[in-house]
Amino acid sequence: MAYSFIAPWMIGFLLFTGGPIIASFVLSFFKWRMIEPPSFVGLSNYADLFLSDPLFPQSLKVTGLYVLIAIPSGQVLALTLAILLNQRIRFLSFWRSLFYLPSVVSGVAVTVLWLWMYDPNYGLINHLLQMVGLPSVNWLYSEKWSLPALIIKSLWGVGGSMVIYLAGLQGVPQELYEAAQIDGAGDRSAFFHITLPMLSPVIFFNLVMGIILGIQTFTEPYLMTGGGPSNTTLFLGLYLYQAAFHFLKMGYAAAMAWIMFLIILAVTLLQFKAGERWVYYEVAE
Repeated sequence: MAYSFIAPWMIGFLLFTGGPIIASFVLSFFKWRMIEPPSFVGLSNYADLFLSDPLFPQSLKVTGLYVLIAIPSGQVLALTLAILLNQRIRFLSFWRSLFYLPSVVSGVAVTVLWLWMYDPNYGLINHLLQMVGLPSVNWLYSEKWSLPALIIKSLWGVGGSMVIYLAGLQGVPQELYEAAQIDGAGDRSAFFHITLPMLSPVIFFNLVMGIILGIQTFTEPYLMTGGGPSNTTLFLGLYLYQAAFHFLKMGYAAAMAWIMFLIILAVTLLQFKAGERWVYYEVAE
C-alpha cells in the first residue's frame, strides 16, 4: 500500500529528473548532433573543453567575475536594506513591500524592462546620467560596460535576500543588545559583535544559494546581450545552451553541464568547510 502512494512521485522523478541526469552523463561520452546516430568518443568532449575550445575558459572567466562581484554586492545591499527596514519608521509595511516587490516579478519581464532602461538613446539610466552632467554609456554594446550592466541589473532582485535577513534580524534576542548597552557598547560594536555573529547562519544560506544561482545565470545574457559584444558576457549557462541548441553538439553540451555541476559542488563544499570557522549556530542546552 505504501509503495502505491509514493509511486506517482517515483515515476515522475525517474522520468523527468533521475532519467535525464543519467542520460546526460552517458551522453557526455558521445558525439551526437541529433540528426545523426550518436557515436562513442570517450573523454574527447571533456578534453576538447579544456584543450581546444577558447570560448569555454572565456565563459568560466565571465561567470567567475560575475559571481565574485554581483553576489557579495547583492548581499551587502540586501543586509543594509534589511537593517534600515528593521527600524521603527512610518509606513514600514509599505517600504518593505516596495523593496520586496521587484524580486517576485518574472525574470523575463524584468529583463525586458532593463533593456529599455539601458537603451543608449532613450533609456532612463542615460537620461539620469545626462541630468547630472555625465556622458551617456552604450551599456549593452560596449565591451567595457556590458558585464557591469548585468551586475548592476542583478541588484534588482535583492528583495528576496532582504526578507530573509529581516526575519533573521527579528530573531536576534534583544537581551543581548540590552546587556551590551549596559556594558557601554555602542551601535557599531553591537553590530559587529552581536548582529553579524547571530546573522551568520542567514548570511551563509544566502551566500550558498546566491553563488549556486549566479553560476547558473542564463536569462539576462540570453535576452540582453546574447553573449556579446566579443563574448564579454558569454556566461557558462549561455554557452552550454548555444552548444546544445545552436550548434547541435548535444554530447559536448552534456559534458559542459557536468563540469558546471562539479564546479557548483566543489564551491558549495568549500563554503561549508569555510563556514565551520565563521558561522555561529546557537545550540540549546
